[in-house]
Amino acid sequence: MEFKLKTKLKATAIDIYNTWLSSDGHTKMTGAVANISDKIGDTFTAWEDYISGKNIELVEGKKIRQSWRTTEFKENEKDSELIIELEEKEGWTELSLKHINVPEDGDDYKKGWEDFYFKPMREYFASGKTSSSEL
Repeated sequence: MEFKLKTKLKATAIDIYNTWLSSDGHTKMTGAVANISDKIGDTFTAWEDYISGKNIELVEGKKIRQSWRTTEFKENEKDSELIIELEEKEGWTELSLKHINVPEDGDDYKKGWEDFYFKPMREYFASGKTSSSEL
């Protein structure tokens, strides 16, 4: 299964990119512990180890591509792939998320992205916080 989602954030693309790929920034942005880096090939965890994966492709301020899985994936299920693209508009950025190779019973992940990422991200960036202002 695969799906696409979009949200608008009141931040620059580079601030979203840097916050996503910073352990401290990701943790503050979502409200849950993350251990992540901005290096291709590095592994990461988020939501207190519920999510794990690896950075596959990083284009500064534009694209984040990661392997991705949760503790709910069955052992024999392959990692899914997450592609985040950032397009800066006037005064805000559109975040497009494409989630590929999600287990067929993974419809809950769509709601999870909204509830556990997009909503807290909109609140975080609307408050004027950015990775560069906090880190």
